[in-house]
Amino acid sequence: MSVPAPPRDASPPGQPKKAATAAWIGSALEYYDFFIYGSAAALIFPEVFFDDSDPATATLLSLATFGVAYAARPIGALFLGHVGDRLGRKKIMVFTLMLMGLSTFLIGCLPTRDQVGTLAPVLLVLYRVLQGVSAAGEQASANSMTLEHAPPDRRGFFTSFTLSGTQGGQLLATLVFIPVAALPEEQLLSWGWRVPFWLSVAVAVVGYVIRRRLDETPAFARQTATEGVVRMPLVVLARDHWADVLRVVAGALIASVSTIFTVWALAYATSDAVGMSRSSMLWVAALANVVALAAIPLWAALSDRVGRRPVYLAGAAGSAVTMFLYLWAISTGSYPLVMLLGILAFGVVYSAANGVWPSFYGEMFPTRVRLSGVAIGTQIGFAVAGFAVTFAARIAGPDGDDWTAVALFTAALCVPPVIAAVTARETRLVPTERLGERAAGEGAERTEKVTA
Repeated sequence: MSVPAPPRDASPPGQPKKAATAAWIGSALEYYDFFIYGSAAALIFPEVFFDDSDPATATLLSLATFGVAYAARPIGALFLGHVGDRLGRKKIMVFTLMLMGLSTFLIGCLPTRDQVGTLAPVLLVLYRVLQGVSAAGEQASANSMTLEHAPPDRRGFFTSFTLSGTQGGQLLATLVFIPVAALPEEQLLSWGWRVPFWLSVAVAVVGYVIRRRLDETPAFARQTATEGVVRMPLVVLARDHWADVLRVVAGALIASVSTIFTVWALAYATSDAVGMSRSSMLWVAALANVVALAAIPLWAALSDRVGRRPVYLAGAAGSAVTMFLYLWAISTGSYPLVMLLGILAFGVVYSAANGVWPSFYGEMFPTRVRLSGVAIGTQIGFAVAGFAVTFAARIAGPDGDDWTAVALFTAALCVPPVIAAVTARETRLVPTERLGERAAGEGAERTEKVTA
């Protein structure tokens, strides 16, 4: 007795889970690389690459290099989004992982400023730019892959694995840095900080093995076989989907909560103004990420039942309040309070927006321009979020202890995501093959003119 073939837009049995697993592991490994840089920028690099400046300036310059990768992300998104919508999601997923692994390994091999002078920070910035280019295509390609493989009624849940993987990578990076940060100062600044970066070799190998075995999505295959791929995705986006690209840009500013929590709050808490230890604050980040690993898929599953908008709104608006409380807790010097509010702010509340945006943003666009739309929109917003750390260091005052100014700044950055969600369409009940149709409107017919 023959078994009927699955519908054209349905994945073979097991592929949705395989895609989600590949997205989770790949994102975890990719963002392990990305987040160890954040920890090093807050704790190590001011003394290794910028030790010719006073401590406050050195910290500011080091945090600025963290933001450089976010500035490179929109450029990477333009290129990788174009390639991904023409050649497929899988190729981008493999390429970004290899690029991130190589650039991170090379950071671990860099000489210090004492050894080669200004060449050291110049090379640091160069490799950081390569990290940013890689990250630009990573989440968008993984999101598109999981969304297009997922059952229509569980797209929120399956796409959330990309972001829970990101949190897993951040957790892994934090756990690796805890023993490194506990090393004696001389060993830490000479070779200890390099070890987490060298481990990226394993990151690249494991990620490559996992992702190369993943099938291309049925939606992309059908698009290629019927209408054909779009020759110029940017033209279609600018003409037919510009409003949703702007919504994604505004929504992506919510990532400022993550960068402020991960980098600036860590630098503030371990500064002379507060005096907490590096290891204790890294444990706050680690436990918050453990909670986030559980919270993200739960929030995403809830969005499959009640919609993307209400869950996303709860996370965006709630983050403005809870981040204020978290920074206040740091200012008190009470470690139990810092731990409690850190878990609440980052592990629970922020996870609502963080877990839903992969499906929320991806469902705004049709298959033919989905990767480009999500990549360009998110990376422009993420570029602002990346430099939020630098702005925070500046507005925190000469002593770096004006936490109220930073809290208000973070809350202000949560306003555009709220506006984006309020003005967006609810898409949880829209069939996968019809996503993005309303956004295209009358431009759908003109799209045929720019397809291959």
